[in-house]
Amino acid sequence: MLPLLSGGTAIATAATPGHTDEGPVFEQWRETQHRGSDELLTAGLGIEALRSTSAPAFARPAQPTADEARRRAIWSSWRGIADLTPGGGFGDVYGNLQAAPGREFSAYARVPGARQPHRVLVQVPDSFDPAHACLVAAASSGSRGIYGAIPVAGSWGLAHGCAVAYTDKGAGSDYYDLDARAGFQADGTPATQGALAFVPGEATTPHGIAFKHAHSGDNPEADWGRHLLQALQFGLQALDRAYPRSAPFTAANTRTLGVGVSNGGGAVLRAAEIDGDWFDAMVAGEPNVSVAGAPPLFDFVTQAALLMPCALLALDDLPQPPLQAQLAPASAQRCTTLKSAGQVQGDDTAAQARSARQQLADAGLGEDALRAGAFSTGLDLWRAIAATYASAYGRYGAGEHPCAYGFSATGADGRPGPAPAGLRSTWWSEGSGIPPGSGVVLVDGNAARSAEDPLYGLNCLRALGTGDSADARRVRAGIAEAAARAPRRGLPIVVIHGLHDGLVPIGMTSDRYVPLARKAGAQIAYWRVDHAQHFDSLLAFPDYRKRYVPLLPYMFAAMDQVWAHLEDPAHALPQDALVQPTPRAEAPLLRGQLSIPGIPATPGR
Repeated sequence: MLPLLSGGTAIATAATPGHTDEGPVFEQWRETQHRGSDELLTAGLGIEALRSTSAPAFARPAQPTADEARRRAIWSSWRGIADLTPGGGFGDVYGNLQAAPGREFSAYARVPGARQPHRVLVQVPDSFDPAHACLVAAASSGSRGIYGAIPVAGSWGLAHGCAVAYTDKGAGSDYYDLDARAGFQADGTPATQGALAFVPGEATTPHGIAFKHAHSGDNPEADWGRHLLQALQFGLQALDRAYPRSAPFTAANTRTLGVGVSNGGGAVLRAAEIDGDWFDAMVAGEPNVSVAGAPPLFDFVTQAALLMPCALLALDDLPQPPLQAQLAPASAQRCTTLKSAGQVQGDDTAAQARSARQQLADAGLGEDALRAGAFSTGLDLWRAIAATYASAYGRYGAGEHPCAYGFSATGADGRPGPAPAGLRSTWWSEGSGIPPGSGVVLVDGNAARSAEDPLYGLNCLRALGTGDSADARRVRAGIAEAAARAPRRGLPIVVIHGLHDGLVPIGMTSDRYVPLARKAGAQIAYWRVDHAQHFDSLLAFPDYRKRYVPLLPYMFAAMDQVWAHLEDPAHALPQDALVQPTPRAEAPLLRGQLSIPGIPATPGR
């Protein structure tokens, strides 16, 4: 048993990093107890506090405690991923919010050849039964921090008495302030010295913000599968420590399930490629996955950053927010600029918008996905995503971006500048892993050129995927490393994707991956869900819940059905389905509206 420090935390550090013949070595082990008013699933917040737009407070804003940082991180992850609105159904129609007392184990892991570690964390509920051991492994959605899969994997796994292992898959919210030379410790508290979770290599700039996804010097996406496998391996080691009398826990004596959404879903499919019977089954929702031989998602992202503001003018009845009336003048100007550059055709704004829309349609983007993409367009997410991924694919450090993009905190006037300590202290808890957000913005270093060519930065990003410069070849090499391969035979997999997904379009991802997997003999079920887009959290807006249904109910249903089969093969595995649900509008969601595959339709709930 490790000696307990103050606050119920135990820490041990592995003697050396790297790998052994028995598997990876995990560094800086920590164990914390979470019971009573501070449990595993919601940190004791409960549904009402999770719904609150006010973050859990820090007693000292510039120096939160580890418990405060953790509580706010869990609050932020729930709000960013799930629809928690009254009547939305979470915790009632689907999902679980029941308090789960237990322990957490956390550490750093490193895949072979990586410069930077990734975080791994395991939640072991008190309801865990060593005689019927089960472990759910999940990678964070998007580029979120270590709790970025808790509304999915934690909600389901803890309710089933399983341990839940997480990884931030080499991204996460361990931002580093280059001006203050400050980052975050293992417990999520800010610091300027000690064993920080992320310290960038030599930066060519002393100013701004570095973050792991963009500036680690690694290409995290290429290793997503190994990140998830290491989380599972860490989970088994954590169970050995939690229940030494029942050790060793192995993949042979522990039921294992891989699960994730968005980038986390991509990590699940990449882990499915790995030889060995580590996982018993996989469930991937709206996976960000590209296959060799087809245009990568980076190609679509850079095209969307250029064309979508103009293309959306060719559609009516766009979801609100963003407020399209306010964006229309800038969108019309984008059409004009694209026309001047010869990138769209047409003599007026309407014709130019149709030209932009047609180019996106030719790339594989359907009208429903284009309409849902209005949200990402309004927030300028396409450019931020393209800048971040280009940096990661090319393994560029801070200040080295080939298109001169960087990231900075904002001052009180909203302009880039040094970060106040009170702002910096929130990043680990609230950062999404890809700014903008939490007081960090994308900075375009092309100001002088952009005055003459407003599209210079966007065209530079696009050329990294389509051109033949040294930087383009470098970025494309990183993209090729991240392409998915077929999963191992015999592994049950369920892929779930919304037909209206405007961020990770189904036609460019799952529709390409599933045939690849099947050609290789994969045991795969494919649920395509009408009226589902990428962000369940957007259903907090009335116009979105009139149009869309949440995707997470289908994740939970697939996990239930796969689990039932693993426990008793007499229960059939999920089968292919085209799901036709009904959005709830302003009425409470009823289970029957979801038309969940494999469940007979019944009136009411």
